[in-house]
Amino acid sequence: MDPHLAEAVRAAAAGPEEVHTVSVATDIVLGVVVLALLIYRQVVARPVGARGLQLVGILGIIGVLQAVGYFDKYHSAEGTYAALGGSLVLAAIFGALRSATVRLWIQDGRAWQKGNWLTGALWVVALAAHLGYDALVARGNAHGSPSVGDATVVLYLAVSLGIQRVIVQQRASRMLAGGGGAVAGL
Repeated sequence: MDPHLAEAVRAAAAGPEEVHTVSVATDIVLGVVVLALLIYRQVVARPVGARGLQLVGILGIIGVLQAVGYFDKYHSAEGTYAALGGSLVLAAIFGALRSATVRLWIQDGRAWQKGNWLTGALWVVALAAHLGYDALVARGNAHGSPSVGDATVVLYLAVSLGIQRVIVQQRASRMLAGGGGAVAGL
């Protein structure tokens, strides 16, 4: 039997708890993979530009689809929506904090950026804050549904990256307009 077909048959035969576990594991693995990609991209020198917002858009779409799927399936209470809002505020705060750690400079008439070890560490802390906030505020409901934090990790990362990118782009624009040289981050 084809291994993909066998996996599909096992998934179809799985009970609700097994499907729930696979879904949560998939969300978390996807979040960790995205986080690793983001950290790698942050510590490599690269030009500042609108192209970086494409990744934010892609992650945002994936994150919104995951969140909508979660809310459609689990019909969450108003408190869950409030918890999601609070989590996204945390994402914005961490994005703003990380933007200060990005070093900017002008090379060949273009602004360049590069994060450092602190930028990467703040990504890890941001994800831990998201999951910790979720554990404290928005645990899964009594029916055994997954937590909103697990289901919205990619949306959280997209918002955090988006805020960081916008602030870094604003800093780079000011630097280019002023004809400045290197602008150190933390």
